[in-house]
Amino acid sequence: MPVSVVVGAQWGDEAKGKIVDLLAQRARYVVRYAGGSNAGHTVCTNGTTYKFHLIPSGILHPHVIAVIADGVVMDLRAFSIEAAALREQGVSLDRLRIGLGVHLTMPYHRLLDELEEAQLEGRIGTTKRGIGPTYADKAWRIGIRVADLLERDRLAARVRRVLQRRNPTIERVYGAKPLDPDALIEEYWGYAEQIRPYVCDVPHLLLRALEQDEPILMEGAQGTLLDLDYGTYPYVTSSHPVAAGACLGTGIAPNRLTEIWGVAKAYTTRVGEGPFPTELTDDTGDRIRNRGREYGTTTGRARRVGWLDLVALRYAARINGFTALAVTLLDVLSGFPTLKVCVAYRHAGRETREFVADAPALARCEPVYVELPGWEQEIDRCRSLEELPANARAYLHCIEEYVGVPIKLISVGAQREQTIVV
Repeated sequence: MPVSVVVGAQWGDEAKGKIVDLLAQRARYVVRYAGGSNAGHTVCTNGTTYKFHLIPSGILHPHVIAVIADGVVMDLRAFSIEAAALREQGVSLDRLRIGLGVHLTMPYHRLLDELEEAQLEGRIGTTKRGIGPTYADKAWRIGIRVADLLERDRLAARVRRVLQRRNPTIERVYGAKPLDPDALIEEYWGYAEQIRPYVCDVPHLLLRALEQDEPILMEGAQGTLLDLDYGTYPYVTSSHPVAAGACLGTGIAPNRLTEIWGVAKAYTTRVGEGPFPTELTDDTGDRIRNRGREYGTTTGRARRVGWLDLVALRYAARINGFTALAVTLLDVLSGFPTLKVCVAYRHAGRETREFVADAPALARCEPVYVELPGWEQEIDRCRSLEELPANARAYLHCIEEYVGVPIKLISVGAQREQTIVV
């Protein structure tokens, strides 16, 4: 700190929520900078499991101000459900702040996402949460923002304007029922009253914090390989999960970033469609999936599972400028006699250590593996590097050597306390 960024180093679902929760202990502000309710962070502590989709997980710490920054797109229906669930678990939202520039995911966005995904010849595998259409409206400059909620007449004008463009598409292209603008205006004016106490000018809030040298932790959603520009397009999200996206989404300048944490599983997973060179579709993959409880926080979908792809991880480190790595779910690999890691791709008759971000080309890549000896012992009670089995330490050393970034946190279980600080 004072400004740290936590970035997913793979295709998302790297257990960033736990790492954010750990690092939030020394932060004053925890800021969500991109994505929407398609994200899912799970934090387990003191025997309780908390699930987050829009609200920054740092809000569990009583000293933290949790911020939803302007780069986020916000589904107020989903937010209302999430906020109610957290309150039931005793979590206070008094320290929550929501940016004026946050764009709203509206019911027509979710509807368009579902209709488009159903008709698309080559499915993307979206969560159907309306994230892509929301960002599209933002780029088209017809989006509705939190600032528009604060005046009823302004909200009504925005809703009517956008439905003049969206309803004909819904009705004539997809044959679905158009949305009633009056019903939407009434519903969202109700949400406006709910979130009004939290709304603020986020860039000014964070710039004042910087002037006072208060530590800021910025958390991303999804992962580097799902970045709109640098991921496996078109099988990507609609925002920028990379470290540079933290600057775009918050108004904090790049030269103020002091730490960039990459979070990577000890193996690789992916949700939805798209190429996955190290994917395992055999009993080994099923065993890793079941041990790691690889089912989505947001969708409940079973995740695709594969060996650790060091080529992709090295690419993520270079794109983001990682200063440290957090390796999660290392305990899932206990009990395997041997482990494989991908150190190169075989593509077009030659081997390369460079990640191939073009989806059709990546789909033709074959992984080149090295085998490492596994370990039999369960490691969930280990609390120092020295307590880990020698082969587990060797596995971590292999990652550090290949990626060129030091590993500073190792997660050996879901609970906050099941973490090794190096």
